[in-house]
Amino acid sequence: MIRTLTASLAMTTALTLPAAAQDRAAVLETYADIAEAAYGDSLSTAQDLATAIEALLADPSDRTLAEARAAWIRARVPYQQTEAFRFGNPIVDDWEGKVNAWPLDEGLIDYVDATYGGATDENAYAALNVVANPTFTLSGEEIDAAEITPELISDRLHEADEVEANVASGYHAIEFLLWGQDLNGVEHGAGDRPYTDYAQGDDCTNGNCDRRAAYLTAATDLLISDLEWMTRQWAEGGDARMAVTSDEAAGLTAMLTGMGSLSYGEQAGERMKLGVMLNDPEEEHDCFSDNTHNSHFYDGLGIHNVYFGQYVGVDGTVINGPSLSELVAAADPEVDAALQADLNATMVKLGQLKAAAEGGFSYDQMLARGDEGGEAIIMAAVDALVQQTRSIERAVTALELDRIGFEGSDSLDNPNAVFQ
Repeated sequence: MIRTLTASLAMTTALTLPAAAQDRAAVLETYADIAEAAYGDSLSTAQDLATAIEALLADPSDRTLAEARAAWIRARVPYQQTEAFRFGNPIVDDWEGKVNAWPLDEGLIDYVDATYGGATDENAYAALNVVANPTFTLSGEEIDAAEITPELISDRLHEADEVEANVASGYHAIEFLLWGQDLNGVEHGAGDRPYTDYAQGDDCTNGNCDRRAAYLTAATDLLISDLEWMTRQWAEGGDARMAVTSDEAAGLTAMLTGMGSLSYGEQAGERMKLGVMLNDPEEEHDCFSDNTHNSHFYDGLGIHNVYFGQYVGVDGTVINGPSLSELVAAADPEVDAALQADLNATMVKLGQLKAAAEGGFSYDQMLARGDEGGEAIIMAAVDALVQQTRSIERAVTALELDRIGFEGSDSLDNPNAVFQ
């Protein structure tokens, strides 16, 4: 069942100021409270992930590997809901690539299948394999990687040579180290890394199990420290909270920019329609784990949270307060009603996609060329996201904010360019 969040449209009237003007500050406080809670949940679930990874490395087995994978999937639930805070908040935009960059040339980190290939003109380090090489040359400099540390990953490896595909940190680097490559193409199935990749002595498979464990530990420690930093930015007195609450017009613009850009260019375009156009499972957001259906669903829920001023934490705690929906309703009830309906319709379509994947029709399979049923499921969600973006644009006008340029995507705006 898809959880539908609702918001009260009742507004308190006053003789001195219109309700919408009076409550803007309160709406921005709710927005910051939701951000703090969602990043806090992302942090706590990442810490749970670290505990599960410690158990895996202490006693590698099918069970401990499965538990670490399950902890990773749980950690994605709150984090994906924070993506609605991107685009409009420079503090988040400048930081986000450390924790959620994708897709990645996984050969930078560890062994890959022979069909993966090697270095390319676009990326000389696509098959560097840091796990297997305690020393290597990077940008003409010999790097001592005998000890794999968070600093090595963040300062030397991540986006090495300014190549975006050199993703060395964050959720997807950890995902690769837990699942390995997904070699199933558009057939059902995720990555299948054996637990023995973390075994010791003669039981070790694919070599360098100790260094692989060190990389996994360092990447997880780095993720936690990055999430600690961002959670602080949204706490009382934090830079992100102060940026959105100190200027009401700028704060509301940040809210709507995050909603519209994630909805349109990022999710509907780059994460969904592009994969359909290319029939390419490499365009999956969580491609190693086959968790993309959940990533899409919780991205959509994050947008929903921002508009309705409500967030349900991983422990069931509910954060709510004066909402953007209430402001828009005070300015133009019809615009609010349309946007509410569109946001709920999108969650229905994303829920249907999630249900299909959990029922055995994986996102990989939906992307297969000629699979009309899979394309229809994905594109129904794409169309709903595009429709809700139109309503978000109307909300910008209703609130008399400056026109916002939402993130675009060639897949939506110029499809022919995708194949050039």
